[in-house]
Amino acid sequence: MIQKQTHVYRRPHKRRYTYSDILITAVLTLLVLLIFFPFYNAIVISLETSRAYALYPVSFLPMEWSLKNYSYLLQNGQILVGYRNTIFITAIGTAYGMIVSVMTAYAFSRPAFPGKRLLFSLMMFTMLFSGGMVPTYLQLKALGLVNSRFSIILLVGVSTYNIIIIKSGFEQTPASLSEAAKIDGANELVIFARIMLPLQSALLATFTLFTAVTYWNEWFWSMLMINSAHKMTLQTVLRSIVAEASADADIASGEAGLDAFSQGIKMAAVTMTLAPIMCLYPFLQKYFVKGVMVGSVKM
Repeated sequence: MIQKQTHVYRRPHKRRYTYSDILITAVLTLLVLLIFFPFYNAIVISLETSRAYALYPVSFLPMEWSLKNYSYLLQNGQILVGYRNTIFITAIGTAYGMIVSVMTAYAFSRPAFPGKRLLFSLMMFTMLFSGGMVPTYLQLKALGLVNSRFSIILLVGVSTYNIIIIKSGFEQTPASLSEAAKIDGANELVIFARIMLPLQSALLATFTLFTAVTYWNEWFWSMLMINSAHKMTLQTVLRSIVAEASADADIASGEAGLDAFSQGIKMAAVTMTLAPIMCLYPFLQKYFVKGVMVGSVKM
């Protein structure tokens, strides 16, 4: 006798949210709003007139739309000079920083070589102690790099933290891949360029973003090393605009009849400074998430 089997349909199990899930979601939502609202409010203020801002300092939409604050910045020309210099420094510096960091990390990820432990210890030492601001300035002055954009590129480019995490990523790659490539006749340069680098694309994209953001936001060494107005970076220009906007905006408004005002000019400058990085990040977000996971693996 053949027994007929019956299949019982079961509804997919729905996840039940606990009170802790609701609390965590509420706290994270509040944090997102607290972080997002200042950026959004800066954009709103930059698009308002001085009269609307005086009546409604905090609003969700501009009461009176105006592009005069952005027009004032573009006519001033200072921020465009900052863009030009910062884009140059970020492009050259990111390439320089990633080349040095990746090659150093790969060298330290290889089997032991004479002096490897000593060199790695010396590199780790720089995370705890630096040469100091004055010796660094004197060294760059002796090299003739004061008032040069290349001084910023050299100072910011190499990060010990980046090297350590990238080294960890290389060490996770199975050694059998390198051994198989060597049997096929590949040398270290071919293994590095055609095997190791493609496997670490997510990690490299993450630290390329980190390095680019570091260069884009750099202002301290730019303030110390750059003396000429035509070589100022975007962050030092922003600092100058925020410091001088009140007097300049009042004079410009009074003489030229512009509707620009000090707070609007400041917020327009902040928006123009942040916009490129904020637009770039969503395209690299998937690599960023993958790359951060590598940092949780032991060194």
